[in-house]
Amino acid sequence: MSHQHPEGHPQSFETLAIHAGQEADSLTGAVVPPIYQVSTYKQDGVGGLRGGYEYSRSANPTRSALEANLAALEGGRRGLAFASGLAAEDCLLRTLLVPGDHVVIPDDAYGGTFRLFAKVVERWGVEWSVADTSDPAAVRAALRPRTKVIWVETPSNPLLGITDIAAVADIARTAGARLVVDNTFASPYLQQPLALGADVVVHSTTKYMGGHSDVVGGALVVSDTGLGDELAFHQNAMGAIAGPFDAWLVMRGIKTLAVRMDRHSANATRIAEMLVAHPKVTRVYYPGLPEHAGHEIAAKQMRAFGGMVSFQVAGGEEAAVDMCDRARLFTLGESLGGVESLIEHPGRMTHASVAGSALEVPADLVRLSVGIESVDDLLMDLSRALG
Repeated sequence: MSHQHPEGHPQSFETLAIHAGQEADSLTGAVVPPIYQVSTYKQDGVGGLRGGYEYSRSANPTRSALEANLAALEGGRRGLAFASGLAAEDCLLRTLLVPGDHVVIPDDAYGGTFRLFAKVVERWGVEWSVADTSDPAAVRAALRPRTKVIWVETPSNPLLGITDIAAVADIARTAGARLVVDNTFASPYLQQPLALGADVVVHSTTKYMGGHSDVVGGALVVSDTGLGDELAFHQNAMGAIAGPFDAWLVMRGIKTLAVRMDRHSANATRIAEMLVAHPKVTRVYYPGLPEHAGHEIAAKQMRAFGGMVSFQVAGGEEAAVDMCDRARLFTLGESLGGVESLIEHPGRMTHASVAGSALEVPADLVRLSVGIESVDDLLMDLSRALG
């Protein structure tokens, strides 16, 4: 996706990441948008707003800069920044759905997303059912007369499944439903769902967008201005906005997103290849591997294959837990997408909320968020942890 700057020349992703929404401060010339740590704004007479700002729940200049950047990077018309990824999802669902509506959700998804559907919106009267979204026929079969949303993660969390966004977008359009794509694992550098037909892109900006494990945030990006206005109304009405310092931290992270994702992807590829050859590893999930079921589709719709790798180990659940405990350079922790490498046991950590459901993950599964350290050091740590 390229955009035009004022002289008419197209701007690449790397340039947009640094400059979109980041105009120099008009007062001081500061090249980085200031942190407007302010709640309210002086009005020039009743209703006379400077730049449209009146109260920072409704709009804040630092958040506005991030939102312009997010929209540009995803090729959308409107970006909205939230306090967390789940806050973004909650606002989206309450904007799009009413009691009695139905949603198709993936059979592999972030545990917090599943919890939101199963424990929160279901109580509100919204129905949901599960489908293997990597199979368009399964998505089509899961549709009901009141299906209003098809929800997709690609790559998915934690099994790194791949969904053909363009194919599912066609199904959604025919059904009169919105296609929502959680683009957190890929980031807009590797994949742009709106260009492939999605209606809404969701991010936990905590992850690759922020990139440094120092901020929690979420985002929605849409190409339809009417839907953007509806989401902005609900965000203001419900209030789950990104604070100015959090917005500033995400903007700082985004400036290096392209170079970080290149290194994340390169390191993850090397690690996935090592794991495939390791005798104590029984299965590796990484879309960059030619044997991955979604490899061809991922190669078509992604620039590279990302920094997330999952695998199953011989010896079952206890062996997987023991491996997580033995790792040293890979830090045992939840979350992902930071410059440092993380390791976790999804069944007992990030995906404990899906235990006993159709989204339950294998007990012997280990998930890696591969950082940007020396890949040789990472390989050595994993080899030692595997024993």
